[in-house]
Amino acid sequence: MLLKSIYKRIIGPFYQRYYLWYHTVPRKYTYHDVWTIVNPTVFSPNYTVSTKVFLDFISMLDVTNKNVLEVGCGSGIISIYCASQKANIIASDINRKALAGIEKASKRQNLKVKTIYSDLFQSIPNLNYDFIFINPPYYPKKANNDFEKAWYCGEDFEYFNSLFRQLPKYILQKTSVYMILSEDCEIETISNLAIQQKLSWIQVYEIKKQFERNYIFKISNEIY
Repeated sequence: MLLKSIYKRIIGPFYQRYYLWYHTVPRKYTYHDVWTIVNPTVFSPNYTVSTKVFLDFISMLDVTNKNVLEVGCGSGIISIYCASQKANIIASDINRKALAGIEKASKRQNLKVKTIYSDLFQSIPNLNYDFIFINPPYYPKKANNDFEKAWYCGEDFEYFNSLFRQLPKYILQKTSVYMILSEDCEIETISNLAIQQKLSWIQVYEIKKQFERNYIFKISNEIY
């Protein structure tokens, strides 16, 4: 952990500058046989491992003909992959450029993805979802623009407070909610916020890639 911390302090500033420069123009991201367009200000999975880890996990699930919601879809590659597996998919995000990239990429691949501009569940219809996928921002810092909202959850974890307050009414007995988090974030704090909203929190997957350990949690209503 010490070596990892030193590495991040040294490399981090250079990586951030390179990341911002690289994503001044739209970039493509591919997973298996599908791809998406990552517009500037949209969180890119090109240089992080969490999206790939989440996709590998989701590829083990049967989403065919299931109602699937991706909250905060970012690049939309998860939603596009689910569409390729014949899921009835809704991709939501607060960044309109993210949604534009998904719409363009899915249309070119003849895949059906319904996009919704929404701050968390604010504009999301309740359609008896079979799966809800969440790859959240988790660094505790105030976000000042759309780009930063993909990384920062607020100084007091406001994102998670809102998420867990709104989530229960979208969870039915059949609904499986999966969230991915990195060891870099304050997992205990986040889990406690979920528990405060009477949500159960169970780790179902763990993997280490490129100096980073990722965990996937299944979230459900305690009443189930």
